[in-house]
Amino acid sequence: MKRRIILLITALIISLNVSAQLDRSIQPKGGPTPKIKLEKPEEFKLKNGIKVLVVENHKLPRVSYSLRIDNNPIIEGEKAGVTSLLGSILGNGTTTISKDDFNEEIDFLGASLNIGFSGGFASTLTKNNERVVELMADAVINPLLSEEEFNKEKDKLIEGLKADKKSLDAIAGRVGGALSYGKGHAYGEFITEETLNNTTFEDVLEYHKKYFKPNNSYLVIIGDVNYKEIKSMISDKFGAWKKEKSHTDPIPDLTPNVSLTEVNFIDLPTATQSSISVTNNVDLKMSDEDYHIALITNNILGGGGEGYLFKNLREDHGYTYGAYSSLGSDRHGVARFTAGAKVRNMVTDSAVTEIVKEIVRIRTEAVDAELLKNAKAKYVGSFIRRLESPQTVASYALNIKLNDLPKDFYETYLEKINAVSASDVKRVANKYFQLANTRIIVVGKGSDVVANLEEVGFPINYFDHYANPVAKPIFNKAIPEGLTASEVMNSYINAIGGRDLLESVSSLVQKADVTIPAPFKPQATIKQMVPNKYSMKMEASMNGQTMKLGGMSFDGETGYNEGPQGRNPLDEKVINDLKAVKGIFPELYYSEDEIELMSINSIEFQDVYKVKVTEGEKVSYKYYSIDSGLLLSEDKEDDNNNITSQNYGDYRDVNGIKFPFYIDIPSQKLELNITEILINEELKDSDF
Repeated sequence: MKRRIILLITALIISLNVSAQLDRSIQPKGGPTPKIKLEKPEEFKLKNGIKVLVVENHKLPRVSYSLRIDNNPIIEGEKAGVTSLLGSILGNGTTTISKDDFNEEIDFLGASLNIGFSGGFASTLTKNNERVVELMADAVINPLLSEEEFNKEKDKLIEGLKADKKSLDAIAGRVGGALSYGKGHAYGEFITEETLNNTTFEDVLEYHKKYFKPNNSYLVIIGDVNYKEIKSMISDKFGAWKKEKSHTDPIPDLTPNVSLTEVNFIDLPTATQSSISVTNNVDLKMSDEDYHIALITNNILGGGGEGYLFKNLREDHGYTYGAYSSLGSDRHGVARFTAGAKVRNMVTDSAVTEIVKEIVRIRTEAVDAELLKNAKAKYVGSFIRRLESPQTVASYALNIKLNDLPKDFYETYLEKINAVSASDVKRVANKYFQLANTRIIVVGKGSDVVANLEEVGFPINYFDHYANPVAKPIFNKAIPEGLTASEVMNSYINAIGGRDLLESVSSLVQKADVTIPAPFKPQATIKQMVPNKYSMKMEASMNGQTMKLGGMSFDGETGYNEGPQGRNPLDEKVINDLKAVKGIFPELYYSEDEIELMSINSIEFQDVYKVKVTEGEKVSYKYYSIDSGLLLSEDKEDDNNNITSQNYGDYRDVNGIKFPFYIDIPSQKLELNITEILINEELKDSDF
């Protein structure tokens, strides 16, 4: 014990002496830039055309395999999605091993193996190397392509498209590519439900035969292998992959930029924020002299928390959580520069102005010497960290081959990064970051943002959610003189069945299939009883077992939330909100003081009345179709002034009353598809 105390005291004294000798006000000097030494791959080629690159590394008993099938970009046209479907059913077993047995063996071996349309990746311990190579080769050469799996994956893709139908990110990504390159371009086309329905299992088999070939394939092997042994093994296992007649799609051309800067606006009436992308197409290849300078230039503008965009839009103005830029490179010379952010509706115009301002700044002002130094240091650090991954080393080896790069490209990489000067940054910014020929693509709520966006000064062109040009929507039409919110509510009440019929409903049970970001599809049962009793239970079926996921219950006085961890009582505010509910159809009970007709807006190209509803401290906005009177959407504010939108559709008649059989909450990627509605069922207190 005494010896341990002495050692502790000695260590403390040593640490104090060391601290006393350090002047912490002086930043330590960085060491010299590390020398990058990538092992040169040994190469061989099989008779069927596969080019194999081998890097021996015996530090760890592991081996990784990266397969690249090098096709030119493919235009799928009316069958867009066929390669995604093919990729999703590859790697699901072989003609000799079932999907379940295949996956179980991979798990048992502690390996990973993924096959897709563009190739695949495998990783394994050295002791299991031969078996994993066998499985990988079998999955590549003899894939189990079944129509049953095709139909499952097709249904999943369609469900995903439905879930993304009103997703800000999905619309911005789809329309951004289509407007920049054109919908008929390999980089601009997108998948729709229609193109998926055009695609058959026979199409998938045809694409597999046409494009999944050894002729133009590369296999990079890195790890604990012996070159002669692995050459023999690969020749044996992959040599059976038959060479076919080559098919080469034409290389896509770079789409010209717009002649004058313009705003491309896509109206999303349910959006609570705007997506902004200031973008232009660029011809930048890894082999270009400007490549390394371009990396640092983009990093300074919008590469992270130290970038111009982040400092301005987040730190100085508080418009967004983050603002970034990207500068793509492509071996075919077809890529994009994009600078943007997602911002609150009310500051959309200001955010556009500030993004453009920062692009002007990097084009016209010399970057601060310290900022340039830090940007290079940050890039050097991230580059070195990436070298720890076998997949990175494999991709570097492939890049040299595919992009016709000098063999010392990565060994001189940091040297070229550190050689970037302030004048280089300004020159490259002027070359790749356009001002006069750029698209400013904005997806947002037109009624909130367009009037101010027009003041920015750029011409605005309007597009729908699939990049088709449309006329400027009329966001806020004049309200007919004398029309009141109460009349709008009465129109809705009459449209769904009439006051007398609605007031006769004492209980309501709704059952629904729920779509959420999860590998299973839960079912929900929602029960209501006048005046304010409510319960919601969710469960899912997995492997023949019913699993309770949780729910909520309120008996009119108190209640609880229930989840996997048990029950928790509802907090006081939620209880008070539920006590304030007056019935199953709230429109029956709103007083004139609680509702206000705000404007006429447009949702999905339908004119709607926007009605503000104030219930105590709760505020919501409801949108009723002018033509049908039905409720189409609702925005609800929470305590933090965040807005959650709910969209309603597929109204159907149940005992004379129209109910929405489809409910969508885009911000949560949650959908309810009602399967059954029961009116005036006898419910018990135990149901709540």
